[in-house]
Amino acid sequence: MVDIDSILPTVTRPARYMGGEWNSVVKDWEATEIKVVISYPDTYEIGMSNLGLAIIYDLLNQQKDVLAERVFAPWVDMEAVMRHEGIPLFSLESKRPVRDFDILGISLGYELTYSNVLNLLNLAGLPALAAERGDALPLVIAGGSCALQPEPLAEFIDLFVVGDGEEVVFELLDVFRRWRKDGSGRKQELLREAARIPGIYVPGFYGVEYNADGTVASITPTVAEAKPVIERHIVDKLPYPLTRPVVPYLQVVHDRAAVEIQRGCSQGCRFCQAGIIYRPVRERTQEEVVKAVDELMRNCGYDEVSLLSLSTTDYPGIANLVETLSRKYEGENLVLSLPSLRLDTFSVELADSFRDGKKSSFTFAPEAGSERLRRAINKGISEEAIIKAIETAWERGWRSVKLYFMIGLPTETMEDIEGIVQLVRRIRGIGKGRINVRVNASTFVPKPHTPFQWVAQALEEELTEKQQVLKAGLKRVGVQLSWQDPGMSLLEGVFSRGDRRLAEVIQRAWGKGCRFDAWSEHFSCEKWQEAFSECGLDPHFYACRERSLDEILPWSHIDTGVRPAFLKKEYERTRQGRETHNCGTGPCNACGLQDKHDDCRRKYWDLSAASKR
Repeated sequence: MVDIDSILPTVTRPARYMGGEWNSVVKDWEATEIKVVISYPDTYEIGMSNLGLAIIYDLLNQQKDVLAERVFAPWVDMEAVMRHEGIPLFSLESKRPVRDFDILGISLGYELTYSNVLNLLNLAGLPALAAERGDALPLVIAGGSCALQPEPLAEFIDLFVVGDGEEVVFELLDVFRRWRKDGSGRKQELLREAARIPGIYVPGFYGVEYNADGTVASITPTVAEAKPVIERHIVDKLPYPLTRPVVPYLQVVHDRAAVEIQRGCSQGCRFCQAGIIYRPVRERTQEEVVKAVDELMRNCGYDEVSLLSLSTTDYPGIANLVETLSRKYEGENLVLSLPSLRLDTFSVELADSFRDGKKSSFTFAPEAGSERLRRAINKGISEEAIIKAIETAWERGWRSVKLYFMIGLPTETMEDIEGIVQLVRRIRGIGKGRINVRVNASTFVPKPHTPFQWVAQALEEELTEKQQVLKAGLKRVGVQLSWQDPGMSLLEGVFSRGDRRLAEVIQRAWGKGCRFDAWSEHFSCEKWQEAFSECGLDPHFYACRERSLDEILPWSHIDTGVRPAFLKKEYERTRQGRETHNCGTGPCNACGLQDKHDDCRRKYWDLSAASKR
């Protein structure tokens, strides 16, 4: 057990490392057979806001023979003290060194945390490369949204969980139990058995060949147990919501209780990776949601509950659910939070129905400045509908709005950028100019498994020019503008669509001191450029190159359930400026999931039957 009492007063936010929070679980180390430590490779405040990690923590600790503890990336001051004092990376619950656990699970939610993954392994005293760890434990497992494009981290991870993890985690535990009982101690045997599980990808069992031009020539299994294509694991029915989460001692990014009311989205925005990799839509019943909120209030003491979904207003009966909760908790100062609202008057009316809600600020995402471009990206909303929604918000007492746009979208022109300024000008004039407007213009990054996985990311010079147009135009309107460093966006694009040759780049950049690349005060474009140069790789080859529709992509062996033919069709409709309807409220778009997934198939037939009546 690591003694940290003497060093905590010397670092910022010592509560990040203390553990002992309300609802945290501490089991008898000696009496528990399987020991798992799970991590999010960023600070405590970021990691403790990750619902997926919290769910897995709870599920694992429900197993009598399993203990699950947590670890997050120590901030730079804590890392310096740990290295100086020779303190290894340790878990929050028992303060045991991470290297003493059987399994290290890492949740991958953002590409700019990859250097932190290596830092966690190094602080734990583990070799970065999976091949160099041999038979020694812990087994290093990764999951999360980035696991659906695992290649940049393939050299470092023993196995990836591709898709929903709530069922796979138990299958993996069963394999681990049998392997340990067998007593051979050979990790390769463990990995071979794990590779048989649907949704498990063992990168060490695949060989990758490259063409002379640097593109992927083939991705081939090297052992019998490895499948040529890894199918994303999809749970048919969402397990009961997490209602006893760990309550942090300090304020975290999402400092509230949360209930996932549905998973998946049928809107079909072509830039949105989540809309693909979390299909099909699966809802919880209203009764289940209300019961979960009741339990969260009792177990956690929060006064704010977030009803989570990729598109909350698409949840069936959302108005009734909000009314039920508002009425049930009237007078108890419960605040309901509805993220991911559509930009329409219904969303405004829904938010306004909170009996005890605070009218602080609305957040909307028009994404593009012109109707033409919104049609191209399948974000079907007219300018008049946007204005009407914000006028309704003003009339109901809302005085602040934050708008999210993207620049560098496929088919975008300077007229579309000017369109953002003109749209914001109209919004700014609502309420005789008394509405407060903030604008965030992020860089579009093409993501794998989306209709835009083949497009070229905009070059830095082009992005800078567009940012300057926005900056000048919005300054005249009197609106605050924020945007992301183009260098950070480029790196995100590289890892989003890169191959396993990037492992050497990540190692070199980490060796140069790269940490917390998602934090502007720590991101160093120069160090990353040096790492790419030393490895003989060009970041623009990965991020800023238009790809052929018949090119073998680094993630071609990962099957989300959505057919490549569907993505290609959507890509073509972008060029044509044609929209695709929402399959949740209209006929099936035949993306591929209707052939494999029972819930999606039922909805398809129900809608088809309804359309014939």
